[in-house]
Amino acid sequence: MAEIAVLGAGIVGIATALALQERGHACVVIDRAPPGSETSYGNAGFIQSEAVEPYGLPASPLALLGMALGAKNAVHLHWPSLPGRAPALFSYWRASLPASMRRVIPLWRQLVSEAVPRHAPLIEASGADNLIRRDGYWLVHDTPSGLAAAVLEAERRQKEYGVAFTVADRAELSRAEPALRHAPAGAVHWTAPWTCLSPGRLVGAYARLFEARGGRIVQGDARALKRSGAGWQVAGLDAEHVVVALGPWSPELLRPLGYRVPMVRKRGYHRHYGGEHGLRRPMLLADHSVVLSPMLDGLRIATAAELSAAEPNVNPRQLARGEAAARALLDLGAPVEPTPWSGTRPCLPGMLPLVCRAPRHPGLWLHFGHGHQGFTLGPVTAARLARAIDGDAAAVEGLDRGLQ
Repeated sequence: MAEIAVLGAGIVGIATALALQERGHACVVIDRAPPGSETSYGNAGFIQSEAVEPYGLPASPLALLGMALGAKNAVHLHWPSLPGRAPALFSYWRASLPASMRRVIPLWRQLVSEAVPRHAPLIEASGADNLIRRDGYWLVHDTPSGLAAAVLEAERRQKEYGVAFTVADRAELSRAEPALRHAPAGAVHWTAPWTCLSPGRLVGAYARLFEARGGRIVQGDARALKRSGAGWQVAGLDAEHVVVALGPWSPELLRPLGYRVPMVRKRGYHRHYGGEHGLRRPMLLADHSVVLSPMLDGLRIATAAELSAAEPNVNPRQLARGEAAARALLDLGAPVEPTPWSGTRPCLPGMLPLVCRAPRHPGLWLHFGHGHQGFTLGPVTAARLARAIDGDAAAVEGLDRGLQ
């Protein structure tokens, strides 16, 4: 019998298994797909240290309407899906109001501050240093007014949280990125974040490290989870404890057990493009809500959020707009993949991930809901969950909200 079964082989699940393994627990990871091949595969590859406040919705109804109508390409709303999503979205909006955010930010900030230090030893031990850049990214603005507002926000974060940044005007950005056809107004350079040349490969390297240390990874259907005596059974295996780390699929698994987890599912798309783009550092194009990330597979263009319960779009509007913005800046080649990749970010209305013991089932633990920051925070909350399983309840204090 495995002492602990971790359901999910994304960054959160693999990091959980490693953290438990480091504390002496025998673990098995169970997933239907290989490690790092689903949601964890498709992000922009940022290990963030500057994101000291969660991504909330605008408080202003007019700003919300503009976002819903596609302002700055930030959101694509599939209107027929709205009624089923309205309750969770309303809760998400309420949690985005200043009073609620003030309650969340101290813990969120602490989690983010632990991200690079938690990833660093895993990167070294897994031999994945060749996948990591340590020179931050550009937050690019097309207009002087947009850049000025971004600099004021960066200065606020530096004053309140100590976040490091520099500013590049049009000429400095042109010198730093000579491949640009024309330079926008300028950019904030967030200097401390790390970025990754292949998120899926990094999770795969972490998974191989887990196996090299004696762990097992089994292909199986986590939805078959059921009680078995004093423990649990899943995919033909018995375990004393189970950790649900299935990202956006977690609420469906928990519903038959009597738990309701409201979740805002934000779909994102990406596609790789060939050609000699020449970009030296990742860029977030603020006026187009896309990230341009140099990757091993080409230049990855990653979109913001699509709110839709429909099947993924084979020609997503946000990606088309992002590609047009990228082609205006860089010598971009043809798409590498025949169709775009899509994945879903598991966002909880309370902004914080759910990391806790399930209140009505002994041996059942929950670890999901990291929203946009699963790649960043996976090892951080994994270490805290491992401490909680060993009896340190304070390690996950404040991370048990959002469960009904």
